[in-house]
Amino acid sequence: MNVRMLSNLECTRLLAANRVGHLACAKDGQPYVVCFNYAHADNHLYAFSLPGKKIDWMRANPLVCVQVGEHGQGRGWRSVVVDGRYEELPDRIGHKLQRDHAWSVLSKHADWWEPGALKPVMPPVADSTPHVFFRILIEEVAGREASE
Repeated sequence: MNVRMLSNLECTRLLAANRVGHLACAKDGQPYVVCFNYAHADNHLYAFSLPGKKIDWMRANPLVCVQVGEHGQGRGWRSVVVDGRYEELPDRIGHKLQRDHAWSVLSKHADWWEPGALKPVMPPVADSTPHVFFRILIEEVAGREASE
């Protein structure tokens, strides 16, 4: 098995080619990791969610980490890790352009609101449920690839 570092360009391409990653956040020394859907654009990962644990924790500590991976042939794989900062895009004056941009980037993909608009064991989401648009500013990125 050979392992090599990915260039910044290769990391960016992997992030742009995928839509699902693992988002890690921490609060009071306790880590928390969840799968999330995202869209990559302009050095950010854009996402959408209902309020809950991950949003609460990222509001308390905006430093986050994202991992995105792909399986290769045989035992091969590629993985990128992003160190970044959570930035909420509220539905308020002063954030309209950023929020509209997030909507534009996310809505290029079919069913972009799922699973962010769904919660387990809850009735269907009502129109009045406050949803959260956010982005992760990519501050540092590193990747590796393993091949046989």
